Amino acid sequence: MFAFRVNGEPCREERDRNLLDYLRRERDLTSVKNGCGEGVCGACTVLVDGRKQRACLLKLSGVAGKEVLTVEGLSEREAEVYAWAFASAGAVQCGFCTPGMVLSAKALLDRNPHPTRGEIREALRGNLCRCTGYAKVLDAVEGAARAFREGTVPREEDRAWRIGERMPRVDARDKVLGRARFADDCSLPGMLHGAVLRSPVPRGLVRRIDVSEARALEGVEAVLTWRDVPGRRTLGHLVPDWPVLVAEGEETRYVGDALALVAARDPETAREALGRIRLEVQELPPVLSPEEALAPGAPQLHPWGNRVEVKTRVKRGDAEEALARSAHVVSRTYRTQRVDHAFLEPESALAEPVGDGLVVTTGGQGVYDENRQIAELLGIPPEKVRCVTALVGGGFGGKEDLSVQHHAALMAWITRKPVKLTWTREESLRVHPKRHPMTIQITSGCDGEGHLTAHRIRITSDTGAYTSLGGPVLQRACTHAGGPYKVPCMDVEGLGVYTNNPPCGAFRGFGVTQSAFAVEGNLNLLAEATGLSYWEIRWRNAIAPGDVMSNGQIAGPDVRLKETLLDAKEAFESSPRAGIACGMKNSGLGVGVPDVSRVRLEVREGEVRVFTSAACMGQGIATMTTQILSHVTGLPLSRIRHMPADTRLTPDAGTSTASRQTVFTGEAVRRCAEALRQDLLQAGSLEALEGKDLYREFDFQSDPMGSEVPHPVSHIAYGYATHVVLLDEEGRVERYVACHDSGQPINLTSLEGQIEGGVVMGLGYALTEEFPTPGGYPVKRYGTLGLWRAPDVPPIEVKLSYARGGEVAFGAKGVGEIALVPPAPAVALAYRRLDGRERTELPLAGTPYHKRGSGGGTEGEE
Repeated sequence: MFAFRVNGEPCREERDRNLLDYLRRERDLTSVKNGCGEGVCGACTVLVDGRKQRACLLKLSGVAGKEVLTVEGLSEREAEVYAWAFASAGAVQCGFCTPGMVLSAKALLDRNPHPTRGEIREALRGNLCRCTGYAKVLDAVEGAARAFREGTVPREEDRAWRIGERMPRVDARDKVLGRARFADDCSLPGMLHGAVLRSPVPRGLVRRIDVSEARALEGVEAVLTWRDVPGRRTLGHLVPDWPVLVAEGEETRYVGDALALVAARDPETAREALGRIRLEVQELPPVLSPEEALAPGAPQLHPWGNRVEVKTRVKRGDAEEALARSAHVVSRTYRTQRVDHAFLEPESALAEPVGDGLVVTTGGQGVYDENRQIAELLGIPPEKVRCVTALVGGGFGGKEDLSVQHHAALMAWITRKPVKLTWTREESLRVHPKRHPMTIQITSGCDGEGHLTAHRIRITSDTGAYTSLGGPVLQRACTHAGGPYKVPCMDVEGLGVYTNNPPCGAFRGFGVTQSAFAVEGNLNLLAEATGLSYWEIRWRNAIAPGDVMSNGQIAGPDVRLKETLLDAKEAFESSPRAGIACGMKNSGLGVGVPDVSRVRLEVREGEVRVFTSAACMGQGIATMTTQILSHVTGLPLSRIRHMPADTRLTPDAGTSTASRQTVFTGEAVRRCAEALRQDLLQAGSLEALEGKDLYREFDFQSDPMGSEVPHPVSHIAYGYATHVVLLDEEGRVERYVACHDSGQPINLTSLEGQIEGGVVMGLGYALTEEFPTPGGYPVKRYGTLGLWRAPDVPPIEVKLSYARGGEVAFGAKGVGEIALVPPAPAVALAYRRLDGRERTELPLAGTPYHKRGSGGGTEGEE
């Protein structure tokens, strides 16, 4: 018998078990999150007798006779202080890590009410965050400390907010206090738990799947194989090439391929049943690189061959002739690595049979894409499948593909019972798509004054086992390969190749992170050849309004790239160890792909309800729509409510990808809000409009790849940036300056937070993060991915330059991805200036950060 207290309540348990599991399953204290199961992420932080502990590492025997505190047990005053401090500072994005951050802050402030910023950094060392970049979390803890000392908490203002103001996030309070529900926080009576059997080898011929012993296990309700799929057995975000379950007689293509599903009464039984499934798989030699896949005699991994795209090409002018006439020509080959998204929330879904259909609660990036594919899997009309999004604990592109949703749906459909399927972190790392490794061969030329003349670029992308978003990622790498510069002649070809590595798909930056590393690197070499400074060569080639971009599009009147260069100049010239790089990133799908967002407003019970399926992964969709609506109508926050994405209630706003939602959904909201404002002027009050329903949509027609028009409009808008990184004498990053043209800010705090988070993710991409798969097998744990922690991050200064006004969404542009484009090349240049060594591969070798591992290990207590 183990006796202890949780949030002041006495608890007694007969059997010893994991504390995290007990808190979540028996006490429904879902603020305590299972982010990694390794004790390294801090999402499961609790206080035990006032000391920080990792619930995933503790058993009940370890807390016997002690007091356990979760965020739900904070005093009323503590709850008010932390909710205010984190919301007002902008310290909350996806929110999955936030309760753990709050408890780490409490442990510090309870013993030290006057902490320095350095002490706060150290107190948060055990709490990973993939969204915020930590700067605003530090601000929040400083604010909380001040509020506790002064005995006051500023009241949140219930008023109308203008765009550009620092309106607190509308979902921050629930996330801070652990009330916000993610998919794994949801449960239903009689719910079954799912588990998935994966391929034991990267490539193998499946000869036999014997599930008889697993089916006989007490507590198992169903064991499913390919024979049980009632509809389409291969699905995919764009190309239906990914098997729901691999059949006998077929080959597996990577170690994440699913072979069988188990639905059981508890997770432990489901996992035990997996071990009772008998497999006969003939291991075959895996194809582990594009070079192997394209070699003569290579095995064909898909019926149509080993290429994702036969060719993606961007061609303007005669690059060969231009290079021949250039005063200076440089050629290099750059290589970038595979990287995991490392979002804090592992994938989870809950499927429930309702009538003759299903309701699926998901944590993905597009409920309508999930709805379509689940309906195809089950062979039923889409209207029979209702997909509802819970909160999403980070995504960054990694939750665009189906992961758990379709398997949970299939098990629920067959058993006619609710089924929840949640991946372990190990399974998440093994299965979901990564960032594409690319090899980029680039030859660049300029005239005697340093003006670019041409690029010839060849990009080879390892897309892994399945297509995912491989084609569009390759397109973006090619269309942005010239960078934000005037380049008269371009010859770019991209080739995507299947291998037996984990699939690669959408990832923040979407191919542009890779090609920017190459083009910025060659620009530095041309600067050296011409005797120009690294800043000056960028200034001479930077696009301005009316210039022709490298992809042929005419730069619009809102372009402020040169202004960002001016903002960055002083910081760059302040140190001989500074690096600089520019970047651009599109908003919207572009290149001729239909791109529409839709919004509906409904007046009910004295409030305006915003219905849109745009998924929020932490970027602040609800805050953006609320602030635009408040700005246009003059309504206070208390009269506006953003509704969760739901295929039965919310119109299709498209997937949260391509930095598009602020532009597309923001403009649809603006149009709806303008109509509502006119109605309010006529009616005199919101109450007089009870039952009013308004609908608007916004779409943009771009020109497709290969368009014959002289200056194709590839995208509705682009964000631009110039970043400067400064190293200390030992080669550690001591300061970072991020200068951005991301258009009119809708919410200034959110904009800064996106940039800060992107910078930190970019530093990891440049210096520490990689996901090797020797032999086709993932070997990384969450704690060894190379993620940056609070003490690692330098001060980050954000400077904004943008054109005022704009016809679409007030002139806003996407910011979610652009912040991740310049960091790697800027860091590479800083090290070149420090030690004279040219680096053409990521992560960069020969730095103080090289091969450092996780930057932190298991932190069980302090």
